[in-house]
Amino acid sequence: MNVFMVLVLVAAVVVVGLLALAVTGRTGFAAPLSEPVRALPPVLLPPAPEAGDVDALRFSPGLRGYRMDQVDEVLETLSGALAERDAEIARLRRLAGRIPGKSADDVV
Repeated sequence: MNVFMVLVLVAAVVVVGLLALAVTGRTGFAAPLSEPVRALPPVLLPPAPEAGDVDALRFSPGLRGYRMDQVDEVLETLSGALAERDAEIARLRRLAGRIPGKSADDVV
């Protein structure tokens, strides 16, 4: 191997190393990954969310993204819990309407 080939090989190793440092943010010249610019409106639920509100909820993907399976599972669980709660509230209100002298608002 001649000297030129060794220099090219060393230069290639240095360039690959610097690229690896830059990608991982360990160069010390810049912050690794700063907070994203908030250009999109926040994803919000209404004050009293219903199952349909959760079903319609969509998140914006980020640079690093998110595990959609985890988010979908959480949203599915939340949607089911809200649907069960709404059904229980409706059942209790119907039951409270049958109690003489009590209105649905008086029953907690």
